[in-house]
Amino acid sequence: MHPEVLIIGGGVIGLSIARELHKQGVRRITLLEKKACGQEASWAAAGMLSPQVEADEPGAFFDLCCTSRDFYPAFADELLEETGINVELDRTGTLYLAFNDKDVSEINRRFEWQENTGLAIEVISANEIRHREPSISQDVRKALFFQNDWQIENRKLTSALKRYAEINGVDIRENTQVERLVVENGRVVGAKTPESTITADLIVAATGAWTSLIKLGDVDMPLEVEPVRGQIIAFRSMHTLITHVICSSFGYLVPRLDGRLLAGSTTENVNFDKSVTETASVSLRKMACKLVPSIDDMEIADQWAGLRPFAADGLPVLGSVGGVEGLFIATAHYRNGILLAPLTAKLTADKLVNGTDSHYFARFRADRFYPRSVGIGS
Repeated sequence: MHPEVLIIGGGVIGLSIARELHKQGVRRITLLEKKACGQEASWAAAGMLSPQVEADEPGAFFDLCCTSRDFYPAFADELLEETGINVELDRTGTLYLAFNDKDVSEINRRFEWQENTGLAIEVISANEIRHREPSISQDVRKALFFQNDWQIENRKLTSALKRYAEINGVDIRENTQVERLVVENGRVVGAKTPESTITADLIVAATGAWTSLIKLGDVDMPLEVEPVRGQIIAFRSMHTLITHVICSSFGYLVPRLDGRLLAGSTTENVNFDKSVTETASVSLRKMACKLVPSIDDMEIADQWAGLRPFAADGLPVLGSVGGVEGLFIATAHYRNGILLAPLTAKLTADKLVNGTDSHYFARFRADRFYPRSVGIGS
């Protein structure tokens, strides 16, 4: 089968794009994944959908994140109907805690600009925090409550997206490593794997932290995406310690419906090393205990690491590569791959199927890092 669209990368971004392309009428879709779908950064994430918590200021990236978050209620409902998998969208909301004068100043600053923008945000007193979350530290001075910043079970999300692809005839090829993209007369026409060359009308590179390792013809990919390791630890409790996602300037806690409590995360530049470390375990436990002191009595049930894809300015890369036809890039989502998946998929499919441009392509274009035209060979 000669696919209309070849997607390289089977994480949450690639799988979401496959689903959206199919929903828009594309029937010949092939997806290549170097290992197993959804087992890299998408699996390692904490599933937070929290653009307001993490934003320092308004702007195009903040708008992108909020718009994608707002897709999630319908996205989750549709996936449940399509696949029977509940992705556990939790809309309890998120608390951002202040422990000192610097934190209080930051909370006041965020409240002012977000309220002026018309976003849902609330200042919570120390007494009210402990009424809502009795286990929270007595050292907390005040907090912000973001009722529209949520969380999702990211592992069930990727399972649902893969299941949708399987049900609807997407050709998924796992354990298939792409070595380079095949270029003819300035157009990307396929992908070279160790076993074969797969041609397609259009190519989507949703390759995360591995984007820069793929050759574009006989030259290096003109885009630097670096892996940044993030480690998370998980506790397991027989009773509910917290019901909200809890954030602070030094870390976060995410309660899961299955009784796990995730604590994260680290930010480490260690190339492609996904090892977990005792140093991270100790520091993350210390962070978690500062937020919820009773965690000190709990044992760590699990620990894992993932590689976030980071571009030089920390922003995603969406759109074409200057001077190259037939290739669409959707990568470098860094800490926001889960959050940005539904909107990235919609923007990509709209462009590939209907030719619809978006102002986000101009803001997050790949060639913001290099000259607009790239010379490539075959």
